[in-house]
Amino acid sequence: MEKITPKVDVAFKKIFGVEENKDLLIALINATVSPEDQVVEVTLLNPYNPKSFSNDKLSILDIKAVGENGKRFNIEIQITDESDYDKRALYYWAKLYTEQLKVSQNYSTLNKAIGIHILNFISITDNKKYHNVFHITEKESGLPYFTDLELHTIELSKFSNNPNEDLTSLLQKIKNSLDIWTAFLTRNDLLNKDNLPERLDNNTLKKALHVLETMNFTDEERMAYEDHLKWLRIEANTIEKAKNEGKIEGRLEGKIEGKMEIAQSMLKNGYSLEDIILLTGLAKSDIQDLV
Repeated sequence: MEKITPKVDVAFKKIFGVEENKDLLIALINATVSPEDQVVEVTLLNPYNPKSFSNDKLSILDIKAVGENGKRFNIEIQITDESDYDKRALYYWAKLYTEQLKVSQNYSTLNKAIGIHILNFISITDNKKYHNVFHITEKESGLPYFTDLELHTIELSKFSNNPNEDLTSLLQKIKNSLDIWTAFLTRNDLLNKDNLPERLDNNTLKKALHVLETMNFTDEERMAYEDHLKWLRIEANTIEKAKNEGKIEGRLEGKIEGKMEIAQSMLKNGYSLEDIILLTGLAKSDIQDLV
């Protein structure tokens, strides 16, 4: 099997969503959030469990954690440019916030909830920054009154979208710790844990590269990984085709064709109709036509 990519959600959660790698998760969180939201320790609320694939192959592979100060974090990598991504992001943030409140508890017990969404597509077209932070603010003054809401978007292709990029050009873009983690997610193929440049030479990155190199999958995990990897490639090829042809129509047509290919593959591998609809966004009737 070729080298595993952490941009696929199955691999991402196996790296950052298990007890033995909590130090990697803490490093990723601290690289993303502001100084006042840094954590020393986290408790995983939904640790990665490979057994879940046998019954629920397409469960959302997010990572939920709570810091020692009570703040909640939801980290996920989104591999597809699905419709209504923005609404789903808010929905999962709202769940993260409201599920803190138990029966008979006061609203004062609610802690800040922070969503970190790592996107393998461009969602914010009018901003060149790859990392954006969103709050609720007053329209005219910008006053951040409702401070418990915070959503981060990390758009990987804004950081690195050149498959021919070399290590020298990659290093020129690295200015902070989030850049390092984004380099790991996008261009780990250029990084050798035993021979890292001085700017990248730290133990957490070395460990992440080691975990990636030695990762093993169960049969269920491998099936999910390969299905999601195929979708990742179809997305990339479709965008490249549209870019070369200069046609938006070509991109949309290719995306629909790609979704149908994925759906057909998933049907052959025993995925349920509900799971296929969830991942591809296709209509039920379109999928039934493939049967």
